[in-house]
Amino acid sequence: MVASTDSTGSTDANAATETSSTDVCVVGGGPAGLTLALLLLRSGVRVTLIERSASLERAYRGEILQPGGLALLDQLGVLAPAAARGGYALDRFQLVERDRVLLDIDYASLPTPHRSMLSIPQRHVLEELLGRCRTFDGFRALSGYRVTSLVEEGGAVRGAVADGRGRRRTVRARCVVGADGRFSKTRRLAGIGSDRHDVFDFDVLWFKLPWAGAPGREVRVFRAAGSPVLVYPSFPGSVQLGWTLPHKGYAALAERGIDHVKAEICRAVPGYAGLIRERIGALTDFTLLDVFAGRAREWVRDGLVLIGDSAHTHSPLGAQGINLAIQDAALLHPVLVDALHAGDVRAGRLNAYAVPRSRDVEQVMKMQTMQAKAMLSQGRVARAVRPRLAALVQHTPLGSRITRRIAHGSPRARVRSDLFTPVLPVAP
Repeated sequence: MVASTDSTGSTDANAATETSSTDVCVVGGGPAGLTLALLLLRSGVRVTLIERSASLERAYRGEILQPGGLALLDQLGVLAPAAARGGYALDRFQLVERDRVLLDIDYASLPTPHRSMLSIPQRHVLEELLGRCRTFDGFRALSGYRVTSLVEEGGAVRGAVADGRGRRRTVRARCVVGADGRFSKTRRLAGIGSDRHDVFDFDVLWFKLPWAGAPGREVRVFRAAGSPVLVYPSFPGSVQLGWTLPHKGYAALAERGIDHVKAEICRAVPGYAGLIRERIGALTDFTLLDVFAGRAREWVRDGLVLIGDSAHTHSPLGAQGINLAIQDAALLHPVLVDALHAGDVRAGRLNAYAVPRSRDVEQVMKMQTMQAKAMLSQGRVARAVRPRLAALVQHTPLGSRITRRIAHGSPRARVRSDLFTPVLPVAP
């Protein structure tokens, strides 16, 4: 039977319908979904991808890959061609208070071969992942389709129904993977709740400015007057700024008009004031990110797994989003291949992924909370304590461990190439 229907997404009753079968149905063509799809395809698993966007020409948030994510993409043969499309290597993280650099983390101290971050348009990575997936006979992509219900049999998820392009597609699958973001439709259709934790007392107003000079090699948090600003080079030829502001405080600021908002940002990051006055003309030039931590109450059900932002949502601090998504895929891959081979995709078996990964994510959330308090907190006490904390991080073994954890993520995350099948993909 078909369960968890959503009438708002239904297509015309007279639209053509089609039923297909696959091993795994992945919902969401972002970094988590496409990385998992490629790993499974290389292991001889058939995959159908459902993605609501009709093309890769869509808005993206995350742009920075940490060394841990770079290593996984490199092992998949995706990193070099994606980077060749354009990106900027970033090898330092700095916390700057007025004109004083309080914290200067040099990624050159990390182990080779990946000793820098990479600022790269997310589309470059997705294009390479999708292109590799398309070379396999067992891959099918339904682009421009929205999932409207899940197929359920005997309490287990056995596929998904998607509407798009005037058609309805029923994809029967041995397992469904929800990788469709922080507001996951898959999660909602499965009836899985998600707990929002407002542990961060800020939101972020993102915007880009053109930058004609050579790109820097630093990710910086500037603290001058007002709220801190995150700044890093963004390909091509621009700089990305994220102005932090009190949680849910943007509406009151916006009511005072664009000139007031610009003046506040200029005060916070005076080095970019000229460009801000010249290039920002309307409130629509900004994108507001509601910053919160979130976790789905369940990550697995019989025949269903949630990964990436569908399972856990994070703040932009430490550039963890894309990296956690890619590592989710790498960690789920061997568990799912094993479950498919055993003919057992029940929650008990899939917990071999969910339980240890949940512990990883808990550590990341604690780390981000500490980062937010250390770098973004206001007030006299915070200003007095911050230099001491920065010195602790920069000059002690504890700081080195923290840096490695942020850069590399879980040490268990690696590409299990021993699970790949010798079957060659078809020619594109």
